[in-house]
Amino acid sequence: MKVVSQNRKAFYDYSIEESYEAGIVLTGTEIKSIRAGRVNLKDGYARPDNGELWLYNVHIARYEAGSRTNHEPTRPRKLLLHRRQINELAGRVTQKGYTLVPLKMYLKNGVAKVEIGLARGKKRYDKRESIARREAEERMDRALKLAKQKY
Repeated sequence: MKVVSQNRKAFYDYSIEESYEAGIVLTGTEIKSIRAGRVNLKDGYARPDNGELWLYNVHIARYEAGSRTNHEPTRPRKLLLHRRQINELAGRVTQKGYTLVPLKMYLKNGVAKVEIGLARGKKRYDKRESIARREAEERMDRALKLAKQKY
C-alpha cells in the first residue's frame, strides 16, 4: 500500500469517530496524476446524493502529458461503498455536527482508494486540549529516551 496523500488538518479540525475505505471513480489522466502524487485533500469533503456518495473539492492536478482530454482538477468524484455503508453514513451525516472528510488517498494493489472519516467538528478549546496532550506526550517520550540513555 502506497500512501499518496494525507489530510493531517482533518485530525486537527475534527474528531474522527469511524473511518471507511472507499473506491473512487477516476478518469485515465486522474489516476496517472495520483500515481505521481499530485493530490491535495485539504479542503475535501464527501456528501451523500441520491443514494450515492460523492467526493467534493479534492484537487487532483492536471496530468502534464495529458492532451485536450485532461480532467478538471476539482470535479466531484463518485465514491464506491456498499449500499449498507452508504445508507448508514447518509443517516449519520444528517445528524447535527457530523461530516465526512477524506483522511488519506492511497494505492492498494494498483487501485486508488480513499479513506473517509465520519467526523465531528472540534471547538477551539478542544483543539487547544489536543495540542497540549500531544506536547505532553512528546515531553514524556523525550524524558524516557534520556532516562534510557543514562542507564
